[in-house]
Amino acid sequence: MIKGVVPGPYDITVRKDLRVPMDDGTELLADLIAPVGEVQPPLPTIVMRGPYGRRATDTQARALAREGFTVLAQRCRGTWGSAGVFHPQVDEQRDGIATHRWVRRQPWFTGSVATYGPSYLGYTQWAVAGRMQREDPANAPDALCLITTMPDFGAITWDNGAFSLRNALGWTQMMDRMAKRRFLPLILAVLRPDPKLTEAFDMLPLSTGDTAATDGEVDWYQDWVAHEQLTDEYWTRQSHTASVPDVTAPVYMITGWYDIFLPWQLRNHAQLAAAGRPPRLTIGPWGHVSAGMGGPALSESVAFLREHLANGPDTRVAPVRAFLTGAEQWHDLPEWPPAGATAQPWHLHGSGLLSQAAPDGGVTRYTYDPDDPTPAVGGPSLQPNSGPLDNAAHERRDDVAVFRTEALDTATVLAGEPVARIRFRSSQPSADLFVRICDVHPDGRSMTVCDGIRRIGSVATTATDPEPDDEGFREVEVRLWPTFHRFAAGHRIGVQISSGAHPRYARNPGTGEPAAVAATTRRAEQEISHATAIASRIDLPVWQP
Repeated sequence: MIKGVVPGPYDITVRKDLRVPMDDGTELLADLIAPVGEVQPPLPTIVMRGPYGRRATDTQARALAREGFTVLAQRCRGTWGSAGVFHPQVDEQRDGIATHRWVRRQPWFTGSVATYGPSYLGYTQWAVAGRMQREDPANAPDALCLITTMPDFGAITWDNGAFSLRNALGWTQMMDRMAKRRFLPLILAVLRPDPKLTEAFDMLPLSTGDTAATDGEVDWYQDWVAHEQLTDEYWTRQSHTASVPDVTAPVYMITGWYDIFLPWQLRNHAQLAAAGRPPRLTIGPWGHVSAGMGGPALSESVAFLREHLANGPDTRVAPVRAFLTGAEQWHDLPEWPPAGATAQPWHLHGSGLLSQAAPDGGVTRYTYDPDDPTPAVGGPSLQPNSGPLDNAAHERRDDVAVFRTEALDTATVLAGEPVARIRFRSSQPSADLFVRICDVHPDGRSMTVCDGIRRIGSVATTATDPEPDDEGFREVEVRLWPTFHRFAAGHRIGVQISSGAHPRYARNPGTGEPAAVAATTRRAEQEISHATAIASRIDLPVWQP
């Protein structure tokens, strides 16, 4: 059962382990879950492709079948009985295309095809949709339901040059345990910190982390840490971002403000909107695995598919439905970001003030020690606890610089992507800038709103690093996670500047060496300039409802 969902009216049948032939002769296993009896009007056949096995897809597939959809739930190459070797992302386009063509030849095919699923099951949708629409439109999917996902996993693995260690190594350990059918450690890892993973997070160089977490090297993890540059062929052959505008089928998207894929999913939304085909979009108060998202994802997908492929009614008030955090209320919007959101520059002052007034000079200094890295406090992750956390204790650390507004006279709403532009200097060749916005309550709580990171001085960022000025300062731009948040009157807007969030992002050793081999660490003296000519600031997308 999915929380908050009443089962549909149809009984279902299940045929397990159908063998689906790929173009190279490899056979992938799939289950066919179908409603009993005639469904009028016919609803699309839904294809779900993922590497997580029957347990991960069965609940959603059965719920869709009870609504009248015929569902093919397939296990990716090399997973859960499907033949071949699992190479994450690499084979999904060719295998997905072969599967879609096979589905349309089957006697149980209902006349149209939709795709559905979260996370990796969304990536497999992106892998086929644009290319098939361009090269084989007769077999392309007729609609897509994309849940907390993106078409380019390289971009999240190396997030603006910083390695997403917690997600990459945590997912690697999870997949290794699934392959070995070690289910008890998987369950326990959700309930408490995993000691092997905690140890692995602290390993240097990064290329040794998989051995610490899984007791052996994992091919794809080694590939990830060895390819820091997203322009490498290893990543470009897996990226389907360029083909997003080729998708002409209707698209439904649902995500959460604390999801690991949020900024990229909203940029994909913007790509389609620019092409004249804006998707239907829901953004809620959820993380990647929040239980509360399951019900809306299913019910809204069902309504969307009935509308577009079975002449059902349009059940939406507006194309975008977004949850305003801080006010705890839903808003129906014609677009995202909402019209009228304007970037307001707020300057960082040496006194710790965040203000629209020009700063009066000076420098804020802090020391970053990679042997005692600035810890991550919450933030988007693959764990259930991705929502806002109190940063008050964290902000008392010596390696975190904090800037705050005066208490706000009136409520202020942010709607969009804040952008920090920090005039920054480091004593080491390479450094990270981690920027976080918090909602500072009158009682002293400093609650997470959104954040972002950027690395400079690494082998991956050389081509895009800003040039230093005569004093060695660089104007470093950091794009933060999108947000839709209301700061109440009497609250303050807080901004943190630090040089890490470990283990969410791997620590920066400071040397600028390739991440796969860097084992030497160097303490870094970091400086933020408040010079009036080129002031450090953050541009906040302020919206008046």
